[in-house]
Amino acid sequence: MTYKTCLFDMDGTVLDTIADLRDAVNHTLALYGCPACDTQRVRDATGNGARDLIARCLPQGEATPDFEAIFSAYKSYYAAHSCIKTAPYEGITALLQELQGNGCKVAIVSNKPDGAVKELAARFFPGIPAFGEAGLPRKPAPDMVYHALDVLGADRANAAYIGDSEVDVATAKNAGLELIAVSWGFRSRAHLVQSGAVTIVDSVAELREKVR
Repeated sequence: MTYKTCLFDMDGTVLDTIADLRDAVNHTLALYGCPACDTQRVRDATGNGARDLIARCLPQGEATPDFEAIFSAYKSYYAAHSCIKTAPYEGITALLQELQGNGCKVAIVSNKPDGAVKELAARFFPGIPAFGEAGLPRKPAPDMVYHALDVLGADRANAAYIGDSEVDVATAKNAGLELIAVSWGFRSRAHLVQSGAVTIVDSVAELREKVR
């Protein structure tokens, strides 16, 4: 189907950010004498914003002594080290450019802090509007999606949301958009199916066939 608007999640969908997220988490945990997390634990903890990420990486969650200080230290460190190992998934940059060239409205909507989202988008996908957490309810609430659509001047009809997690499945449902889930990100195909995803693609080439 040809969509007039495509909204993309960031982490695990257009950018492979897991190594920088893991390194920032573990740098911060080490500062406070907390045990490190392996890549899979950090991957499983992503999707609901930075605060939830840190809470899920601590044995006591938000009940951890000095949680607010740990969270603040993580935000500061990640803001300065968000693009050490991060890179677009192969073929994604060309696909986004192709969509725009064909007249499709494209944007990125993420639960990451807005500053990091805009910085990463400007570096890797210049010219594509990007929206992060900045006062509106986080996904899976539909507010950020609606805001992106308003800025783009786009209608929900003929719009698709593309993401890699259960948060994205719920976001698309809550916003009334068609969902295309990608299996190359932070969740497995089986997890996406269990979360209710119906349309799942395993490659950028397959995604191109669904959206162009």
